[in-house]
Amino acid sequence: MGENITKEEFAQLVGKSIGVSDWFTIDQDRINQFADVTKDHQFLHVDPERAATTPFGTTIAHGMLTFSMIIYLCEKLVPPLEGVQMVINYGFDKVRFSAPVKVGSRIRAASELLRVSERGGHILVKTKVTIEIEGGEKPALVAEWLTMHVCS
Repeated sequence: MGENITKEEFAQLVGKSIGVSDWFTIDQDRINQFADVTKDHQFLHVDPERAATTPFGTTIAHGMLTFSMIIYLCEKLVPPLEGVQMVINYGFDKVRFSAPVKVGSRIRAASELLRVSERGGHILVKTKVTIEIEGGEKPALVAEWLTMHVCS
């Protein structure tokens, strides 16, 4: 991202797209590693032979794996704000999982700025994030993400 912008300049972007990330491939190794970390080894995620017998026809990423990719996919989309020391995750107002991410699929994030407000001298940002699946009819998920931009 380019040069720092002011909070006022950033607020003018409310209601607009603030960017789309590059595509990212979700492979079986990543799914297996996520299963190991979370102790969620459901066959739909880690057993290609059994998963092939389901309506999905293959293994699928954990919904929470897709959800956790928001940070990586969106990290370069929000322009740096003047006077901000760090950005922390503040939570989510809404998350909906719309479609499974099949192994080998490519996903990306598209984000729209919904709100910029002050809270305790810091900047609270609400962003709508849509995780798209390349060639998919529906997105993998849609979330309203809150981040706190901590001012120095």
